Amino acid sequence: MVKSNKFSGHQNQPLTMEEESPDPPFQHTYKALFDDGGRKFENAAVPIEERDLLVIDLSRLDDGVEREECKREIAKASREWGFFQVVNHGISREILEEMRREQVKVFKMAFREKVSAELLAGSYRWGTPSANCLSQLSWSEAFHVPLADISGLRGLASLSSTMEQFATTVSNLAQKLAEILAEKMGHKSIFFKENCLPDTCYLRMNRYPPCPIASEVFGLMPHTDSDFLTILHQDEIGGLQLVKDGTWIAVKPNPEALIINIGDLFQAWSNGVYRSVEHRVVTNKLVERFSTAYFFCPSYDTMIESCVEPSIYKSFSFGEFRKQVQEDVKRFGNKIGLPRFLVGDFNYAADDD
Repeated sequence: MVKSNKFSGHQNQPLTMEEESPDPPFQHTYKALFDDGGRKFENAAVPIEERDLLVIDLSRLDDGVEREECKREIAKASREWGFFQVVNHGISREILEEMRREQVKVFKMAFREKVSAELLAGSYRWGTPSANCLSQLSWSEAFHVPLADISGLRGLASLSSTMEQFATTVSNLAQKLAEILAEKMGHKSIFFKENCLPDTCYLRMNRYPPCPIASEVFGLMPHTDSDFLTILHQDEIGGLQLVKDGTWIAVKPNPEALIINIGDLFQAWSNGVYRSVEHRVVTNKLVERFSTAYFFCPSYDTMIESCVEPSIYKSFSFGEFRKQVQEDVKRFGNKIGLPRFLVGDFNYAADDD
């Protein structure tokens, strides 16, 4: 069973066709999964309903008449869907387009160059090292970069500069949305300004290569996000799906908008009022997909406690939460998350098989 996606090519040997390609060697590296009866996988390629997410015009926050209604819509979408879209969000089209151009350039580099420890501070990720079956394998690659590291990136000055611009503007948007959601819970909280700082948040550039076996594997396996908020800029290809009322739905792409989704920490902080919803990305047989995600996170030692009582979740630090998630993924192949931290006699039992 493959447990690592580290590339073992030698720098001074001639490049093979596989090494020259920008695409990770999924089928070679995870051959055991494809040969081991994994084709029983019930994939999201089965047609499902495509729906538009609610679009909220944030320019209404500057209108004395519309401001409070806009805030109510943000809170309602966070309660009922856990996802919504925003326009007039303060991030210019120029920054978004430049971010996409720079992202495409770095992903088009040869695979061997991307896995180099020197490139983007070794932030490159691909596949799922812990996968035990096809349903746990993600057919995607990413650069997962702590914002604190962006200014120190070497050799990619243009990308570094663009990432800094993007991260600065998106950070401001995340703070604004978090404050609104806290206010609608009855809290004029400075918690987010004090704990979710530029050097505790992350930027993740994603690419989903064309997948010849799109009916058998996800681009990103079903999961919830482990942060407070995620802000996503995606292209027009589509592939994002989420659970609504127990049913998977496909999100109709809207390149003009940014997608906002609630993470696990906000669900715990709000005592379950705001919902961290399971979502996934399906693969495409013919075309690649790009997206950039900003993760609004606190430091690892920040304590997450419900803002109302009685709390349905135990108090925990972000570091404790991350450690538990990593242990569960390593042991079971998938994240368990917040059910591990419920108060009372609830005892989460995971299947060891």
